[in-house]
Amino acid sequence: MELFFVLAGFLMASYSLVANDAIQTLGTFLSSNKERPWWMLWLFACSILTVVFIVGWLANNGDISYGRLEHIPFPERFTWIYLVPPIVLTFLTQLGIPVSTTFLILTVFAPQALNSMLIKSLLGYAIAFVVSIILYKFVTKNLEGHFLETKNKEISRYWIVVQWLSTAFLWSQWLIQDMANIFAYLPRELSLSWLIFSLIVMAALQAIVFYTSGGEIRKIVTSKTNTQDMRSATIIDFLYGCILVFFIQLSTIPMSTTWVFIGLLAGRELAMTLNYEVRPLKETGKIIVGDSLKALIGLIVSVILAFGLPLIV
Repeated sequence: MELFFVLAGFLMASYSLVANDAIQTLGTFLSSNKERPWWMLWLFACSILTVVFIVGWLANNGDISYGRLEHIPFPERFTWIYLVPPIVLTFLTQLGIPVSTTFLILTVFAPQALNSMLIKSLLGYAIAFVVSIILYKFVTKNLEGHFLETKNKEISRYWIVVQWLSTAFLWSQWLIQDMANIFAYLPRELSLSWLIFSLIVMAALQAIVFYTSGGEIRKIVTSKTNTQDMRSATIIDFLYGCILVFFIQLSTIPMSTTWVFIGLLAGRELAMTLNYEVRPLKETGKIIVGDSLKALIGLIVSVILAFGLPLIV
């Protein structure tokens, strides 16, 4: 029965992670390449995933989480309570709410780690917000203005190559940071058979999400100014990836990449509004607050599940 809970938890967590967090990461890539066949984008993403999985497995003695589960022990007894977080996450994903899988899933495994994960995630939001404002307000102001003026014109092939490279960079860093959220359900040192099984599951689930063009969560990206322009998407992806690299090097404590992503988009949207008046400042404020509140929902639900489920048991 425990094996059933382990497999069910891993499968549901994998789907919810791909459908929610992964689409936040690949949303700009999907939006700016919507004219290309979905399977081409899927093969590209799967090739990066395969490399990250195998390198992590070989370099860390079977630990694909890259050490991010050091403080999240594997449960001595696997029960039904570990299935609740991914079920809730799947439900919230269908509503288009960009919740943090880190808080929602890992806090059930280790409630005592919530404080450290929360502090790191809040720091991630703040840094992403500030860096994004500075970059888009002062550094890329003229460049983004050019993108807006020429968004209906043909884009140079150079940008296609650069965007796919920036996506590969971001996708790999995100995988290193967030794989702990699903591999919490599996033994910390995976056998070769578990590795192959994990690759097949993740590839199959990605195919579903890519085929449906990202579902509701992708709207978080497409609702922002000019994010469907390949050139703008490239800058977003590269900046997001650089911030994740910083936090990967900072510590192995898991963090919410959702909060980093929302902070980055919030800072960018504010800077774009100030620079080009793409929408009223008040409307931009509502968008920023709305996205933040959606992320806060995930945190509140996580705390309730982490401390409430054990009491029920």
